[in-house]
Amino acid sequence: MDAMTHSGKAEVTLPTDDQIKVVREFDAPANLVYRAVTEPELVKRWWGARRGAMTVVEIDLRVGGKWRYVMDASNGEEVGFHGEFREIVPNERIVQTEAYEGIPDPDDSANLNTMTLVEVDGRTTMEVLIQCVNKESRDMQIASGMEEGMQESYDELEDVAKSLA
Repeated sequence: MDAMTHSGKAEVTLPTDDQIKVVREFDAPANLVYRAVTEPELVKRWWGARRGAMTVVEIDLRVGGKWRYVMDASNGEEVGFHGEFREIVPNERIVQTEAYEGIPDPDDSANLNTMTLVEVDGRTTMEVLIQCVNKESRDMQIASGMEEGMQESYDELEDVAKSLA
């Protein structure tokens, strides 16, 4: 099977001492990108890319609803994240908390992530602003190798969104 072509790489910037901003264009309309990030069966196909097997994808897509993802990583570790939806505008915007379960008191260190989708001519630009609790938390996330895994996941996300057309 031929590999699908991708729209490029996500651009990662650090706008402030406690923020990470990710911008990525997808060759798919916003409603399909939105479906790929909000429907559990679709999230299982891209989240974590080729770094392990998704064992839990729970999404209660409503304001106040919870979400949780758990992956058995290829290195044998279990990696879990969870959060709560704060704002939802279908096909345009999701604001949610994100807590990494591998640290003590994950909810006290949770990020607030704001994802916006803007479609132009059938292509969608996704911007995710990650508001960390402090500079140390931001720097630890950057140092964790998150960008490499995110790039792989976003390539898979684009493939999933395109497959829905």
